[in-house]
Amino acid sequence: MIITLKDGSRKEYAQPMAVIDIARDISEGLARVACVAEVDGTVCDLRTVIDRDVQLSILTFDDEEGKKAYRHTCSHVLAEAVKNLYPEAKLAIGPAIDTGFYYDFDIPPLSREDLDNIEKEMKKIIKKGDALEYFTLPREEALQLMRDREEPYKVELIEDLPEDDTISFYRQGDFVELCAGPHLMSTKQIKAYKLTSTSGAYWRGDEHNKMLTRIYGTAYTKKADLKEYLEYLESIHERDHNRLGREMGLFTTVDVIGQGLPLFLPKGTKIIQKLQRWIEDLEDYEWGYVRTRTPLMAKSTLYKISDHWYHYKDGMFTFGYESKEDLNNAADAEREIHGVEDVSMIEHDADADVYALRPMTCPFQYYVYKASQKSYRDLPYRMGETSTLFRNEDSGEMHGLTRVRQFTISEGHLVCTPEQIDQEFKDCVRLAKYCLTTLGLEEDVTYRFSKWDPEDADKYLGTAEEWDKVEGAMREILDEIGLDYTEAAGEAAFYGPKLDIQAKNVYGKEDTMITIQLDMFLADRYDMYYIDKNGEKQRPYIIHRTSLGCYERTLAWMIEKYEGKFPTWLCPEQVRVLPVSEKYEDYAREVFKELRRNGVDVTVDNSSERLGYKLRHAQLDRLPYMLVVGAKEQEDGTVSVRSRFAGDEGVRPLQDFIGDLCEEIRTKTIRKEEKKEEKA
Repeated sequence: MIITLKDGSRKEYAQPMAVIDIARDISEGLARVACVAEVDGTVCDLRTVIDRDVQLSILTFDDEEGKKAYRHTCSHVLAEAVKNLYPEAKLAIGPAIDTGFYYDFDIPPLSREDLDNIEKEMKKIIKKGDALEYFTLPREEALQLMRDREEPYKVELIEDLPEDDTISFYRQGDFVELCAGPHLMSTKQIKAYKLTSTSGAYWRGDEHNKMLTRIYGTAYTKKADLKEYLEYLESIHERDHNRLGREMGLFTTVDVIGQGLPLFLPKGTKIIQKLQRWIEDLEDYEWGYVRTRTPLMAKSTLYKISDHWYHYKDGMFTFGYESKEDLNNAADAEREIHGVEDVSMIEHDADADVYALRPMTCPFQYYVYKASQKSYRDLPYRMGETSTLFRNEDSGEMHGLTRVRQFTISEGHLVCTPEQIDQEFKDCVRLAKYCLTTLGLEEDVTYRFSKWDPEDADKYLGTAEEWDKVEGAMREILDEIGLDYTEAAGEAAFYGPKLDIQAKNVYGKEDTMITIQLDMFLADRYDMYYIDKNGEKQRPYIIHRTSLGCYERTLAWMIEKYEGKFPTWLCPEQVRVLPVSEKYEDYAREVFKELRRNGVDVTVDNSSERLGYKLRHAQLDRLPYMLVVGAKEQEDGTVSVRSRFAGDEGVRPLQDFIGDLCEEIRTKTIRKEEKKEEKA
């Protein structure tokens, strides 16, 4: 048989050979570092026997699949260690992930000390160096094996497999794990590992299932690489908005209020306020939007018209009607929807007696549009709203400000003629990019063209022909703009494709920050029309979009991007005046008043602490500017300027400083910190 290697060279053998033996024949060094192999494009164990002509690649930790197998094997070692220390623990799942691996156990929560003890047990297992042995069993025998071992989660996984399946396992010593592999040859190959954290995780990600204990870890082939990664983890922990935002006094959460419902403290509120005022003025005065204010809740009837009810109901907060009048109004609405006079003809809908907090604003703004008749001369009609929305997120999904149950977005809907769609969509992209650039975030995003999934057509309104048409038009627009985008089937809204602007947090998790959608169906559902040049009624097209996205998520993004050192215009405290002693507090107050008159967010530190302490405290608060005032400054009408950008900027006339500062704020300049030259 002829084995063709990755570099094109060939090896010829007269008998079947295990991949590991082929690796040894190539090089003993390669065999030592090999993790798994790729045979004719399929990843498999090194113990796999080859008996025919194939294309073969030996994969090491430097290859993605090699790294995955290495870390997956480490998760098995973790599982064995936990079972050794906690025999009552039940095994769930333990895959490799981008940053390492995790394993879910049915076991009480663990402490850092517990993780350290588990690491020590893992060390013993690795030192013992058991070989990993692959074997299979018929389905019934596999079920019996897991029942005998009292592993209910493994039993459930096997029961979900087809009845005629052969089930695969790996054994290392006395430990047996349900697994498809592939894996390393031996546990002894694992050189460097660390259990990094623990958390709760619902079985199969379903909040209705039991909460399990998840242990996260990572593994490398070299201790130096592990050390570097752990240092990196520490650095991103320092930037995690959920920690840093609380430390800076921007937001907090309270158990009795509820998960996913953050409280913005005065500093955090100030930042959100500045962002909101900027976006509203930008949209209204420079981009031609009208501003709306719509209810935070509505009857289920409203959401049923568009089909939102049937797509989002499980994620909505709902509650029942409280009066007979409401029930009568619901009946009236159902008459209108179904086009019948006798509501008793309609099969009773249990959801008819329900209100819901809104998860989106579009149906509300449609009725703003419908409040008066529009002609083609009134279009495009651009509606903007600072919309507070509610979504019943799973508790396991929520994190800080990035995933919450109440949030506020810069929402907008543009009602257009077909001829206006192209330019209006491009302008929505331009506005979004302008907002990102102003905040210094544009280089941190990627663009995703989110399309429908024809394999799951029941999820969407409309026909394949309609979707092909609108997706083709949207692709043309994106190509004309020159965006570098990826495409993702199944990520579209149920009523149209969209452009999603994506960004990653410090841990590498990707979230959607801004969305621009084409809607070709809902105008018909809500009987929206305009009068064309010929006096005929026509259906408009609708663009759903955000200019900045979710304020909470944007704040989280900026905390992590700037490590809490926001651009000056966004800082909740832009200047702190520091009198060198109480004798100069009156002058400090004069400086304060002059800055306030010019719209600057300023405070005075009147504490009895020494100046050095005041300066250090201000630096720890990440303030852009500190103004030191004493006898000389009071006499000359000046201030001694210290900044986080350049350190000591010298003494300046107060009005000159105010002029430059106000210009920096007005232009939303993002001033960079100057690198200090090291002394020889």
